Amino acid sequence: MLRDWDMLSDELQLALSSQALRLAADTVAGQAELLAGEIEAGILADRGGPDALRLLAAVMREAGRREPMVAGNA
Repeated sequence: MLRDWDMLSDELQLALSSQALRLAADTVAGQAELLAGEIEAGILADRGGPDALRLLAAVMREAGRREPMVAGNA
């Protein structure tokens, strides 16, 4: 697998990595929303979690929509 990755162009590696990060952010956001729903349904104890989880979901989704910032130089 690593050999195959190294054969990809830098641009393609960056595009694939960015898409993977977006998918991961969306997955975490979706899980946070599901957990918030379970708290609201009484399946889990409510300790202020639904609002915090929805905030996490919104932050993750927003972060997943942005292009990564390039830092430094080479």
